[in-house]
Amino acid sequence: MTILITGATGNIGAQVIQHLVNHGADVRALVRDPSKATFPAGVAVVKGDLLDVDSLRSAFDGVSTFFLLNAVVPDEFTQALIALNVARSAGIERIVYLSVIHADVYVNVPHFAGKFVVERMIEQMGMAATILRPAYFIQNDVTIKDVITSNGVYPMPVGEKGLAMIDVRDIAEIAALELLRREQAAQPLPITRINLVGPETLTGSDIAAIWSDVLGRPINYGGGDTAAFEQNLKQFMPAWMAYDMRMMSERFLTDGMLSDDGDVERLTTLLGRTLRSYRAFALETAASA
Repeated sequence: MTILITGATGNIGAQVIQHLVNHGADVRALVRDPSKATFPAGVAVVKGDLLDVDSLRSAFDGVSTFFLLNAVVPDEFTQALIALNVARSAGIERIVYLSVIHADVYVNVPHFAGKFVVERMIEQMGMAATILRPAYFIQNDVTIKDVITSNGVYPMPVGEKGLAMIDVRDIAEIAALELLRREQAAQPLPITRINLVGPETLTGSDIAAIWSDVLGRPINYGGGDTAAFEQNLKQFMPAWMAYDMRMMSERFLTDGMLSDDGDVERLTTLLGRTLRSYRAFALETAASA
């Protein structure tokens, strides 16, 4: 049978597809513009998006397992609900949904709250699904490498509670393994949640210290001025999204983004190797600069 991937051209979705192809799976990618999509040989490409119901109905034809990944956009919640309803109507009983860690805690953060409601829908409708809950993506910090290297400051308001940051490559590999587990099961598997975390919990000061060591010169932590963070983000993204990110960063300061007991061990066993570290990312990023 076929595994359908949404968010297929993004960083995580593209890696999920590659892992599935490497395992010999039959993969179909849903994309808005097939002419701009490049995938491994054998991947079927269908045109559509999560608000185009007719395109979803066509995309789900013959699909047995569904990976739902949708971007942080104003109608993210509507997209997810439509996609899940159409999938259920198509008889799809094997789902992996990419949510976010602490979706039930960061309830005032728009994109967290939206994902939590989607989780609740999956639960209340009795869907057979794995809900993946990743912490902060390590690769988010690619966007600030020039600030770090040029200004000597780590500017993200991470705070001193700590974030269990995870490499997106680990997220993609775990997602692929879960899709394969559900696809290959004799019967649809019960709902499960998996926190996706990195091997350590890092504070803003910890991250600045890593960069100091990697670059061989002092890098300071910029602190927790979330208002300034929002204003800076507004130069690069819509105001609503900048505000969303500010709300998230304020929860970093008050709650952190922490793993639960056993999370790291569970993921290490699932992958059969250690999780990638922030230090490894910093070394790779510095070497490529």
